[in-house]
Parts: sequence; structure tokens; C-alpha cells
Amino acid sequence: VMIIERLSALRALMREHGLSAYIIPGTDPHASEYMADRWKEITWITGFKGETGTVLVTLDEAFLWTDSRYYLQADKELAGTTVELMRESDLDTPSIPEWLNTHIATGSKVGVNPEMFSVQGYATLGRAIAGNQLSLYSIDLIRPLWIEDRPAIPSDPLFVFEEKYAGESVDSKLARIRAEIRKAGAEAMVISALDEIAWLLNIRGNDVEFNPVVISYVLLEQEKCTLYVAPEKVTAEAQDYFAAHNISVAGYEDIFEHLTHVASSVLFDGAKLNEALYEALPTASKKIDTQSPILRIKSVKNETELAGIRKAMKKDAVALTRFFKWLEEEAFASGETLTEYDLMEKLYTCRAEQENFVEESFGTIAGYGANGAIVHYGATKEDCAVVEPHGILLLDSGGQYLDGTTDITRTVCLDEPTTQMKRDFTLVLKGHIALACARFPRGTRGNQLDVLARQFLWQEGLHYGHGTGHGVGHFLSCHEGPQNIRMDNNPTPLQIGNVCSDEPGLYRTGEYGIRTENLITVVPVESNEFGEFYGWETLTLCFYDTKLFDLSIMTEQEIAWVNAYHQRVIDEICPLLNADEAAWLRKKCEAVG
Repeated sequence: VMIIERLSALRALMREHGLSAYIIPGTDPHASEYMADRWKEITWITGFKGETGTVLVTLDEAFLWTDSRYYLQADKELAGTTVELMRESDLDTPSIPEWLNTHIATGSKVGVNPEMFSVQGYATLGRAIAGNQLSLYSIDLIRPLWIEDRPAIPSDPLFVFEEKYAGESVDSKLARIRAEIRKAGAEAMVISALDEIAWLLNIRGNDVEFNPVVISYVLLEQEKCTLYVAPEKVTAEAQDYFAAHNISVAGYEDIFEHLTHVASSVLFDGAKLNEALYEALPTASKKIDTQSPILRIKSVKNETELAGIRKAMKKDAVALTRFFKWLEEEAFASGETLTEYDLMEKLYTCRAEQENFVEESFGTIAGYGANGAIVHYGATKEDCAVVEPHGILLLDSGGQYLDGTTDITRTVCLDEPTTQMKRDFTLVLKGHIALACARFPRGTRGNQLDVLARQFLWQEGLHYGHGTGHGVGHFLSCHEGPQNIRMDNNPTPLQIGNVCSDEPGLYRTGEYGIRTENLITVVPVESNEFGEFYGWETLTLCFYDTKLFDLSIMTEQEIAWVNAYHQRVIDEICPLLNADEAAWLRKKCEAVG
């Protein structure tokens, strides 16, 4: 009933403004991967709680577009709301622009909140409906309706991220980015991506789940830097820090007014900056839309950051060793029912015991049996599978430590694996090793290496649909660009100091999923008459389940690689464990072949 009332209130406002349709995307004003509750407008207007979706409301209908991961959930949550599910993974489902062009009268106005669309996204949508003479109308219709129970912007204080962890001073970073702004022919830059702001100003916060960022904007000029943030988030200590580094602080919403007086040429990243900020810029100012220079510079980790990540990896290895030992020796011994959710909680406890642990770097994926074949599976306390002492468990998890961010997937068999399980696991492992061992000339892009991880699966007519590797931040976003290792073309070359994941997989629907993931970083290998060559250093330190190896399809080099890796795990992790744990880990890392 509440949803139906909200929809009718929205339609009344739409009529007032002469709108035939209104679009609500599942985003926030910062193009974030994870967002604060304040911006969960889709949930408020439809009741759907999934992580991705877009809502379209017309004067007599309402639709939610989402992908196949959320069909079951959407069916449940939309029941009785009059909102129809549009299954966007199905080939015959029209896109939102296609639907508008065929169902809305020519010349109509379509409303959108410009804060929730990137400059590029807004322009693309506008072009897609222009053929039918439909026009976009910028207006926030949710704000006047959602007043009562709307969560505020989180007010937790931000904190200064010490240079001993960051490895570079805020003054140095500001100077580097100012130089990039000048190089692009601009005088100022508007920054709205939260991870870029956190990196640039060496600040962190507690505003969204999994990413230690601060909800804010930055206007960086040649002589001035202004942080737009809720005043209650700035402690006396932070205030002193900002003053010492010539950073002004203003209210979060003040940026809109300030932008109307901004410099004559402004740089921004149109894939991230929201349309409302763009619309606030003076008409006469020169606008330069280019990939954020911060994105590229932030992706190259300095020695301090890399040393921190290596430290975090050791803590992660201790936590995972304790978790897997518990799973093998104690979890099923009591005879009590054990669920995927219980495993997630136990793993969290193991990580939380580690020094400088802050939070998880994303929601743990504990996929038992058939659930492991659902790539972005997320168990909840109410909806999860019982885990039994047989079959395959896929565990993808990560931690945020002050030292760095981790992300690791291990697949283990809880009894004796079948021949098919072993073959599948080993084909994935061979690709994982091939990528880790790759050498490549400077200038190589991630998409040129992607096939190394897929080759053995492809030879058998097998494939996985996700990317092989994403960039990883330093005590920031677990998923960061601009580099990645995927099949799609990405013009970004891999640079020394980039950190990526190496995570091929294989998913048999209704049976099990297999994924093996380490984090790796680009290192220089050699320089000769043919140029400079790079390779990878593996950062993650955790055993593989050798029970799942099919040695008959592994080469001597692959076996030697695994044995050397396991020896490294023993050497670096056993000293951090008690005698009992160390003995258990040594057994897990026994040489094979």
C-alpha cells in the first residue's frame, strides 16, 4: 500500500511539471559502487532491495529493470506494488530508451534527477530519445516526497590517513594533480568520485559499506583547494590538518553555488561527474571532459603502499588459515546445522582479530555447491544454504586494513572430489598460473593478457563470463580502474605498481563454481634491445586445495610454480601461527608431483 501511495504522489508531481515519465537510476551523486542509505531511492519507491536496477515511472505504469542475478528477489519484493519487472538480461527486453521511444507520445518530457546521472550518461540518454523528439528535464522529484524517514548523509567523523600508510604527502599529491590540470589546458578541476577525493587529500571515512570513503566533493584550483563536506564530519584535528595544507572546508551542498563563479576553464571526468554539477558551471566557461588524471596516478602504488599491501596479505593469510583449519576440524564436529551465513560470520571474526583491520572490502561470497555457480552470489541470514561436509565451497572475500586492501578467492572440496571437479579446478588453476607467470613488453594492456587465463578452458570448450582481473585500491575501493584484465578493449596500458586480481573461474549451473584468485602487482623484469619487459609479483599468500589438483594435466613448470608458492606460504606465514596451526598449514602446503 505504501509503495502504491508513493507512486501516486510521484505521479501528481510529474503532472505538475508536465512530465510523461520519470527515471530513477540505482546510483548516488558520486557514481559509487556502494552507496549510503540516503540514496537508496529505488528501494523507497518500489521496495526492491537489490544492488542494481533502474526504475521508470509513467503516469499509469511503473517498471524496474534489473539483471538476472536479481530476478527471483525482484519477483518477491515487487509483489503487490504494481511495479513490473523488466528482465534486462533477456534478449527481447527493450532498453529504457527503446521503451520510451515506442510507448511515450512524441514531444513528451522525461524527468530525471541530474545528480543521479553522470554527464556522459545523461548525454547518452538524451541522444537515445531525441529521435522521437522526447526531451530530458532535470528535476529531483524524490527529495520533496521522501522527507519523513529519509536517512541523513552519514555524520561519522572523517579521519586523516597518515603519511606512514599513504607514502606520499597531500601537498605532493595536490602539486601533481595541479600540474595535470594545467597540462590539460584547464585552471580548475571538479572531483566527485569518493575514492579519488580520499586518495588526493589523504583522508578516509566510514560513510559507505566496504569502502573507507568520505561523502564529499572537491574543487581543485591552482591556488586553492576546497572540500565540500558536512561540517559535523570535520573534527578539530582534521580542521588543523586542512588548515596546515591550505585546504578550505565548505558545506556539502555549497559546491553548486560555488561552481557558478568558477574559473574560465574546468576539467572533469564526465563518466563520474554528475549532470547537476555540470549544469551549475557557467555557460561561458570552457569545459574539458577527460578521464580523471587522479584515476591513473592513484592506480600506480608507491613503495609504502605496496609494503602495506604485503603486510595486509600476511594478516589475511593468518585469518584464512585459521578459518579453513576450523572448517576442516571443528565446523561439522558438533553436529549443529552450519550455513553459508555462519561461514561468512566466522571468517569475519578471524579477520577482525588482525591488527589494523577496519572492515571487509566487499560482501563475502560463500557459495556452497550449486550456489558457487552464481557468480555474484550473496547469502543472507534469512536466505542461505546449509553447508554439509561434502562437495565444493567457493569462498571469495577480502579485508580493509589500514595497511592495504585484500581480495582472495579459494575453492575447496569438503570431501573427496570427483574426476570432473579435479579437471575443472585444474584447468582454472593452469590459467591462473599462466597469467601470474606472464612477461610482457611495456605498453601492454590488460585485454592483451586476458586469453592467457582462458586458454586451457577454451581448448575444452569451456568459458567464464566475468573479467579475469580488476584493479585494486590501497585501503580504498576493492575494484578500481583504469586498468583491468578483461576481454573488452581497454586502452589503458599496465604500469609498474598497478595491482590487479588474477581470478579465472568455471561455473557449472546447478552443480558448483570454481574460482581461484590472488592479487598480483606489475614489476619490472628486464630491459634489453627489444625494450622493457614487465611481469607480475604475486601478493596473496594462501594455500591451494591440492586435493583438487589433476596432476596428469599439469606441466612440470606448473607443478614447480605451485610448490615454490607453497614454500613461500610456509616461510612467511608459519612463523605468525601457533605450533598447531603451523603444522596444519605445512601439511596443506606439502609439495605435489
